[in-house]
Amino acid sequence: MRVTLNENPRLEYLREKTLRLTSSPGCYIMKNKSGNIIYIGKAKNLRNRVSTYFHDNDHLPKVAKMVSNVYDYEFIVTGSEYEALVLEASLIKQHKPKYNILLKDDKGYSYIKISDEEYPRITREMQKKGPGTFIGPYTSGLTSSQTVAEVNRVFMLPTCKKVFPRDFRKTRPCLNYQIKRCIGLCRGCISKEDYAAIIKDAVDYIKSGSEMSVEAMTEEMNRLSENLEFEKAAMLRDRIAAIKRAADTQKIFEKNLPDTDIIGMAKNGDLACITVLIYRGGKLTDKSDYMLGETGDDISAREDFLVQFYDRSVNIPKDIYIDAELQDSENIRRYLSEKSGHAVHISVAKKGEMLRLTEMAKENAVEQLSIKTGRTSREIATLEELASLLGLSKTPCYIECYDISNLASSDMVGGMVVMDNGRPAKKYYKKFNIKGVAEQNDYASMREVLSRRFGEYLSPECRDEGFKRLPDLIFLDGGKTHVAAVYPLLMEMGINVPLFGLVKDSKHRTRAVVAPDGSEISIVKSRAVFSLLTRLQDEVHRYTISFQINKRSAHVQESELTKISGIGPKKAGALLLAFKTKEAMRQATIEEIAAVMKISTEKAEEVKSRFIDRLQ
Repeated sequence: MRVTLNENPRLEYLREKTLRLTSSPGCYIMKNKSGNIIYIGKAKNLRNRVSTYFHDNDHLPKVAKMVSNVYDYEFIVTGSEYEALVLEASLIKQHKPKYNILLKDDKGYSYIKISDEEYPRITREMQKKGPGTFIGPYTSGLTSSQTVAEVNRVFMLPTCKKVFPRDFRKTRPCLNYQIKRCIGLCRGCISKEDYAAIIKDAVDYIKSGSEMSVEAMTEEMNRLSENLEFEKAAMLRDRIAAIKRAADTQKIFEKNLPDTDIIGMAKNGDLACITVLIYRGGKLTDKSDYMLGETGDDISAREDFLVQFYDRSVNIPKDIYIDAELQDSENIRRYLSEKSGHAVHISVAKKGEMLRLTEMAKENAVEQLSIKTGRTSREIATLEELASLLGLSKTPCYIECYDISNLASSDMVGGMVVMDNGRPAKKYYKKFNIKGVAEQNDYASMREVLSRRFGEYLSPECRDEGFKRLPDLIFLDGGKTHVAAVYPLLMEMGINVPLFGLVKDSKHRTRAVVAPDGSEISIVKSRAVFSLLTRLQDEVHRYTISFQINKRSAHVQESELTKISGIGPKKAGALLLAFKTKEAMRQATIEEIAAVMKISTEKAEEVKSRFIDRLQ
């Protein structure tokens, strides 16, 4: 039986929060109003999975009851779906959430057994019973089950019920052999010694992980090749390939990892998030996110956090990995060592598994920050890349872009569009009627628009929310002459905001950014930045020309353009939208005019001769 979702007063908040979730794999942690964890789940795609709880309107009774008690949720991003599975098992073991206990079977410890047979098998067992070798215990039955399934698949070990050597050659090999999931031990073609070597490699794989196994097997494969034992070498080659495919880099469960904290930070303007991944007993047992406001420089933020975080901690690990070098590392290390009573090492991982774990901590910080700021990790990365490309001191969260449209001196207008956190903020868009420029002059018009905009900002009587805030970055739809005209004005007004121009190529595509010194910065090699600035330039152009078209609609209706047979206001507007100045119209080819107006070349020639060529 399915039931309708019980009314949850936080439902709209929870639904809105899922819109900003990452699509990465990971675990989600549902909490009630008291902050207690009531459910932990895993997902291949966090956004899709979590949204089903709050958008679907029919659930099983237990799920509906759980959702009705959710006040908020957290999440942990992982590197793969398998890592999410292992982490889910670990967290459920630790927290024992109410609804997980109701919905899931929790059977306790388990072991991996290598049987004491002439031809050993590798299986998962709940108890250490019978002769054989046992690896474990595993606190998560899911971990041991996954490991056994993986090792049997990678090494193509038999999983049937046949007994060897008794059942050699008694029947034809089963389907697993046919589809290359089993070495076909039942054929009786593999010696006891060769099979023992395979089992040894499999056990080494379980104990040491994929990296050491691949190294050892590669050496053996090379040795066999040198001895011209090509068939055996080929088997090892295939096994190595299988291990690499299965090596789902198990960052969540690190059997040889001592107690370690791994720290990563993400920053957006003055707001930062620090994530701490806490590994105990080789497992990720907890994750903590800390939002920091007005952090100042990144190094100080990390150092202050370390001191405050561990000052209240009763369990300081011996190893702490952080994502950037510290200036006062030695003093902080000494302080933590004295507080904990043992030596504490603070390191920055340069390579290997610890570097991957540090990157995972940073990724979680980025995703947590995206929830807070309403941006996705991709948008954050794009804005950070833009800051780096332009040499900015901080990420440009709030961007303004300006354009002028001057098809006729009597109807010159300007437009301002805003991107807040990488997305259009239309409530802050502004329109300007050019008042102080008597003739068509883009540069003077642009100066007027920015003078009025920042004059409002400087006025103590300013009440317009769109003018009360300074942007982090300003773009002009124009080249170095536009920037040269406006830059001195901003300096005179004391507006110390980075200013750049956006220039297009001959095909009207955003090509480069122009700095105040006249130098050009190419953006074509950065796909994300190119896409962002193209959208920004297209948007300010659309907004400004639409304002002018609306303003001049009466003129357009009565103009020579709409008197041409087959040309109505819509096609006329398309021409004005594509070529915003008379000069641009004059330079347009017949083919370009036909394309933007969606008319024949013959009709485009008529438009050019009867309308464009007559423009004054």
